Amino acid sequence: MLVQIYEVQSPEEAVALARLGVDHVGVLVGEGAFPRELPAARAREIFAATPPGTKRVALSLSAVLGEVVRVVTETRPDIIQIQAGSEDFSVATTRALKLRFPELPIMRAIPIVDETSIDTARSYRRVADFLLLDSYDGAIGQFGALGRTHDWNLSRRIVETAGVPCILAGGLGPDNVADAIAVVRPAGVDSKTRTDRTDGAGKDLEKVRRFVDAARFTR
Repeated sequence: MLVQIYEVQSPEEAVALARLGVDHVGVLVGEGAFPRELPAARAREIFAATPPGTKRVALSLSAVLGEVVRVVTETRPDIIQIQAGSEDFSVATTRALKLRFPELPIMRAIPIVDETSIDTARSYRRVADFLLLDSYDGAIGQFGALGRTHDWNLSRRIVETAGVPCILAGGLGPDNVADAIAVVRPAGVDSKTRTDRTDGAGKDLEKVRRFVDAARFTR
């Protein structure tokens, strides 16, 4: 069971997460328009400190292909995650990114809204290398970093039919990740909000440890 943790803020934090058994260390990269978004230079420092064997994931919220290309070029991640809405960063745009960086795995975030999310996920077959199944708030048009779960039965159907390895996200923490895995049976799980420190300044390493343990010992 892959474990992915966002949003890493420092090289020291990346090293600590790797020691706890985290597989994917994620950094939100941008110009500071969003909370905890780090510039490319800082992301490079974090990635340089990340031990071998731990995948370095750069997350971009941009819907502009050129901006995502810049993030990839300047940070050289092991995986690029695209979090823009499907209508803004289309399958065709994702395919263009893949053609630009054919060796770089792409993780495409899918907002879990309703039955249409299943078809959206399927449309990325043979384009994305991973799908990240995340919660969505239609009132503010945001998905990800909401701290709440979604309909896991929809995610289970995507896992069963998409033909792409899926990482489950959305309100997952140490106390519910085992239940989520039992329902969805994803390839991996992701946590951001529920493994943060209460002051929002970084990761709560004890929560991360418990999250990793709960995910790994689920049957």
